[in-house]
Amino acid sequence: MARPLRFTFILALAAFATALAAVGGWRYARASAPVNGPIILISIDALRASRLAVFGGHTKTPAIDALAADGTVFERAYSHSPQTLPAYTALLSGRLPFETGVRDEVGFTVKRNERLLPQMLRERGYATAGVVSTSRLRRETGISQGFEFYDDEMPSKPTESLAGLSRRDDTDSEAIAERWLDEQTSSRVFLFLQLDGPNTWWSPAAESDPQAYDAALVSGDDVVARLIRYLKAHQLYDQSTIILLSAYGAGLGSHGEQEHGLFVYEDVIHVPLIVKQSGGLGGGRRIRDIVQHVDLVPTILDLAKAPRPDGLRGRSLRPLFEDGASIDERLVYSEAAYGHYHFGWSGLASLTSGRFQFIAAPRVELYDLTRDPGERADIAGDSAAVRTSMQDALDTLRPGSQVDGSLADPKDKIAAVEQYRVAVWLADNRQWAKALNLLRQIVKADPGLSEVWSQLAELSSRMERWDLTAEAYRRLVELKPEEASNRLGEAESLLKQRKFEEARAEAQEVVDEEGPSSMLALAAHEILARVALARGDATTARLEAELVHQPSAPSPWPAYVEGRLLYDLGKYDAALSFFEVAGTAESAGRRPLPDLHFLTADTLVRLDRASEAEEEFLKELQENPQNARARAGLATLYQTTGRLEEADHVVGDLLAVTPTPAAYALAAHLWTSFGDRQRANAVRAEARTAFQHLP
Repeated sequence: MARPLRFTFILALAAFATALAAVGGWRYARASAPVNGPIILISIDALRASRLAVFGGHTKTPAIDALAADGTVFERAYSHSPQTLPAYTALLSGRLPFETGVRDEVGFTVKRNERLLPQMLRERGYATAGVVSTSRLRRETGISQGFEFYDDEMPSKPTESLAGLSRRDDTDSEAIAERWLDEQTSSRVFLFLQLDGPNTWWSPAAESDPQAYDAALVSGDDVVARLIRYLKAHQLYDQSTIILLSAYGAGLGSHGEQEHGLFVYEDVIHVPLIVKQSGGLGGGRRIRDIVQHVDLVPTILDLAKAPRPDGLRGRSLRPLFEDGASIDERLVYSEAAYGHYHFGWSGLASLTSGRFQFIAAPRVELYDLTRDPGERADIAGDSAAVRTSMQDALDTLRPGSQVDGSLADPKDKIAAVEQYRVAVWLADNRQWAKALNLLRQIVKADPGLSEVWSQLAELSSRMERWDLTAEAYRRLVELKPEEASNRLGEAESLLKQRKFEEARAEAQEVVDEEGPSSMLALAAHEILARVALARGDATTARLEAELVHQPSAPSPWPAYVEGRLLYDLGKYDAALSFFEVAGTAESAGRRPLPDLHFLTADTLVRLDRASEAEEEFLKELQENPQNARARAGLATLYQTTGRLEEADHVVGDLLAVTPTPAAYALAAHLWTSFGDRQRANAVRAEARTAFQHLP
């Protein structure tokens, strides 16, 4: 070869090699570069996969369908719990419920040393935000750990719900998420947006109407559409990694369960999962491999090129949606502990494989999901080899695979649970009389249901049916003798019935059992002080008040007791000064004093200081909206000062906020004293209809 030709060939070869290296480097960089755009995790609670068109259902969800077309659809994704807090703790920690220790929504919190996904991403330079639509994920649960911004502000207090739950409209949560994104100066952000979605569908009327669920599902899809429109309008959609999933599904009547929490069948643990990558990678792909919630943390860390901490249960799904590769099949662990912690039944644990689901319960169940996706035919008795291997795998994964509890089979109790849910719904919708009757029917049929007795105690106390409250707490003392708070509840209800000696004995027993400095003992001393006040025993009242210590601030109780004693003697000027001292000390502490602002307001009324009295009445109602005496006092104040329209509103609120026989009687009395006998008679007639079946 001539020298010039050879030189030209070498140059061309070098250029070609350089080009190959560049192409290879570009491909490697494209495959391995960290995601620098937003990572957005959207979860819609109670979203049952089989209802969505993209998973073979009939409900049209345009936004979710469009996201699926741009992303990868995981056809067989699973949750580890059908309850909100345990499910999200597993999802954000990458660890299973028995590892995090979060097994239920009541009485459990995320441990302070639990590293959650937002903390891991913050360490890689991501701004992190969480916006939630349910008080089940309030920051006090610990689920907010690692988020720089966490918005959990609900429109109402959880205590206003019989189930201790409040929700925020999903559209409001989405708007908060948009505002946070507006404030970010970098696209390197992680946003967790939790929507309550179909969790809001259920009511006794909608129970047999699947269209009500589908309507709620479509509403959740509309919120997803709003966020996607925002991302597109701000040129963020293409560069965003968007993960859409659900924490759990919904029973919708399958296996007798309308909602979720009691069982671990496919209806509630098989969940949607869609991953839309930045740049449209993997668009339109569908994956049949079985995956699980704990896979999300390692997957997102892999996308962000963040180090993977030890102790994660899952594996990265990136090979599935980028390379189309397969990954080794793993058994998915799920559990349902709601029946155990709320009703004393055995909890459920399950393993799901590519073909079978094994459920460890009081009796073992096994289903062939290929032949029987609706899980109607239990084949545990016919497939001994599969059953044994699954039980061995479950015992290896978590020795003692059942959550300890009674041997009652939840299937036998599902009717009681559904009745209980109806009662809670009725109570939360202010149909207290109906709810009370239904709760009493449930415990009459099954007196061992501690959760129902607890709700019966709460509701009957709101209705000021102190006889029923005392009975409920008495039952709880028998069922859970180790929980001294139930004994305090019984003492409080006995005090309200003016059964002073019985109330004193119960409270004193708590002091004797718990020791003088425990928080329960301090609460017992408060009751003992109130018993003494009611008896006119000033010496004992003062002694008990001195025993109500507050570790970080002066106790308001000594001043409160002195004020009460003077108030009862009609010495209002002197009483007011002590109430003011008690109020100052109360604001520095944490426990509100019973009726303090009402007593202060009533004292001010008697001293002809109306404007100051109004302020105190309003403070009392802010602390305790169901204080009927405070509402009646405020209405009377408005009436006597010529603010008639405001007085009317306050009496109307009295019945709306506290729909009890006593409140109706008080409203009728107020209308009569205001000279409106027609409205008084109408209220009495309404009460006769509303409470005719109450005992």
